[in-house]
Amino acid sequence: MLESGDLRKGVKIELDGEPYVIVQFEFTKPGKGQALYKCKLKNMVTGVQFDRTFRSAEKFKEPDLEEQEMEYLYSEGDRYCFMNTTTYDQEFLTAEQVGDANNFLKENTVCSILLFEGQPIGISLPIFINLKIEKTDPWVKGDTASGDSKPATLETGYVIQVPPFIEEGERVKIDTRTGQYVERVKE
Repeated sequence: MLESGDLRKGVKIELDGEPYVIVQFEFTKPGKGQALYKCKLKNMVTGVQFDRTFRSAEKFKEPDLEEQEMEYLYSEGDRYCFMNTTTYDQEFLTAEQVGDANNFLKENTVCSILLFEGQPIGISLPIFINLKIEKTDPWVKGDTASGDSKPATLETGYVIQVPPFIEEGERVKIDTRTGQYVERVKE
């Protein structure tokens, strides 16, 4: 059990049978009375956010959350299929649950899937992922008028900015947290 004194940004609690994460937190102690904990909560299943104030004596249950390593297999419409790498069980996530991670998902990528009471609710990609450049403009040596970057389409269809010396067919390392180019990958 968590007490209201344990509340901080990023802490996960269970309210009314659903998992929530605290996205903003503010502690106030009025002159008289109990301390108040003003929180902005985000439902980890639906993504809905709302404000809630808790008193200092309240207790909270920790949600039954678990992370499992799973391998991305394929997508079918707006459903994404992942396979547990130890039990070979398959789980499906919706496009909403996958979110922006679909920009970097390619087959056989191993991800961490967040489960609540055994049901998948979210995905965490590796911090860095290597992807192939499918399409980009050629670089003309000495061309400095175009600036220090150019758009490039990755094998997943996502478009990023890369340095002008990057060519089609090369592999690049991408930071999945920011969606930005990190470096060219030597084969």
